[in-house]
Amino acid sequence: MTQPGAQAGYLVTEKLVKRFDDAVAVDEVSLSIGKGEIFALLGSSGCGKSTLLRMLAGFEKPTSGRILLGGQDVAAMAPYDRPVNMMFQSYALFPHLNIWENVAFGLKREGLPKDDIQKRTDEMLALVQLMPYAKRKPHQLSGGQQQRVALARSLAKKPKLLLLDEPLGALDKKLREQTQFELVNIIEQVGVTVVMVTHDQEEAMTMASRIAIMSKGRVLQVGTPEEIYEHPRNKFVADFIGNVNLFSGQISVDEADHCVVTTALGDMHVGHGISGTLNMPVSLAVRPEKIEISKNRPDANTNVFSGQVKEIAYFGSYNTYIVKASDGTKVKITEANTSRHELSDITWEDTVFFWWGDSAGVVLRD
Repeated sequence: MTQPGAQAGYLVTEKLVKRFDDAVAVDEVSLSIGKGEIFALLGSSGCGKSTLLRMLAGFEKPTSGRILLGGQDVAAMAPYDRPVNMMFQSYALFPHLNIWENVAFGLKREGLPKDDIQKRTDEMLALVQLMPYAKRKPHQLSGGQQQRVALARSLAKKPKLLLLDEPLGALDKKLREQTQFELVNIIEQVGVTVVMVTHDQEEAMTMASRIAIMSKGRVLQVGTPEEIYEHPRNKFVADFIGNVNLFSGQISVDEADHCVVTTALGDMHVGHGISGTLNMPVSLAVRPEKIEISKNRPDANTNVFSGQVKEIAYFGSYNTYIVKASDGTKVKITEANTSRHELSDITWEDTVFFWWGDSAGVVLRD
């Protein structure tokens, strides 16, 4: 995967704003994306990510702000004048043209010499491993193959920037997971800079070197998948990415090497200070997989609580438990199934203990 921030500043947005009448769709978004990076815009419907992508493509004109690509301001340029190509979720293949003709279409429109068109189109079909299907029509290919044709066509003109709008949204789950890796490998072979829009967290985490989490037109956090997941900056990001337990409370101890969050469930210890104010309201975020569960009380002295098992779900590679704690809080816990013959002795309505280490929780200021 591309190293995050390599040659940072190849694609830059400076306080980019897009208003539709009184509604602000994109609100002062400033990003710096490295050359050759796969960068994801992730958020729920209506967060502004697609509008931002359309401004990068030139389909929407910014209300204010700048878009710099390789140091050139392209914000006022028409879409066809930009060294940018966009691949849509629908693929938009021409049904009456065969695969080779679909990939060659943009090159023919540019008026390239016939030999150059032949060479470049063959190169692209070889790259996506579809040369044997060159004479077939789109409807004769699977969804994954059609997706690779659309990618080959998008890359044929050697764009400086490739934009992907929900690139795998039309594929079923298993094919989507397989195609994610194929797509990343092809993009990295070409070395093109990519900005992709998705609402699928797993897709963003798998494909992107960095992710921007968006909500209500603003970017809330930018980071690697690991940074976003392990070190969310606020409750929205923590709750949006993966599953999380959020415990509301106040800071009761704040020392250099630890702090304590007092909640309705009890005192929760964190293995570092936050330089905050005593009694300030905070939330403690703890991922379900970082919580241990047992019918027996553990040896741990901190972050040990008890409750009753209300729900159990088996997902093959892991079990999920919903435990109702003594204060009524419902805590989600996941436990990996590491052995094929492993059977948990925990069942519905059992009284259990659950606990986590001092490094598992993240303090989020409200």
